[in-house]
Amino acid sequence: MNLLKSNPLDFLRHFPLLEGIQEETLQTIGQYIETAKYEKHEIIYQENEDSEYLYFLIKGIVKIGKYASDGREVIKHILHPMAIFGELCLTHENRRSDFAIAMNEEVHLLRIHIGHLRHIMRNNNELALRVLQFIGKRLERVERRLESLIFKDARERIIEFIKEVASRRGKRVGYETLIKHSLTQQDIANITGTSRQTVTSVLNELRKSNLIYFNRRSILIRDLERLA
Repeated sequence: MNLLKSNPLDFLRHFPLLEGIQEETLQTIGQYIETAKYEKHEIIYQENEDSEYLYFLIKGIVKIGKYASDGREVIKHILHPMAIFGELCLTHENRRSDFAIAMNEEVHLLRIHIGHLRHIMRNNNELALRVLQFIGKRLERVERRLESLIFKDARERIIEFIKEVASRRGKRVGYETLIKHSLTQQDIANITGTSRQTVTSVLNELRKSNLIYFNRRSILIRDLERLA
């Protein structure tokens, strides 16, 4: 479906944040929705830009991250369609603390200016509560990742990442689970706080143990319960 030629409400009503919300509220939000398209590898926003929009991802894959002081890229999130991002603008973030970049394909987005969204929230308790719950869940995920970085070694973090992606995006085929992705091993290293060499070593070890099979575009988990 072509985003630019479609009614934005046809997409918005399927996002968990807005699913089942009163139609009047949805129509009000729709009045302020803008559409945007980005080519692959194009920057959506970067660190220190004004934090002005909340984004709804319709098509493509977006990575959220920042650069360490030594120039290394640290990936915070890899987002797929039906994800929402840029939400820190709701917490009075004036300038972006991270970047958002389209990955390996064209990205289609809906976006709403934070000023308009705040105005709607002031007059709609249901929407305000949903936004609060959404930010709370995002913070829980950040805390779990921080705990993983503190308490788990590199191998455990890589396996945990594979299992997490499998639970969210994997396709079960009997006892096996297929994950299709567009990540390089460097991307996985940037997400798990490890090195590319460590990712390669762990993936090869898991393959030799017949726990997974992988190529550039997919990972096949032989038995998710045995992956440890």
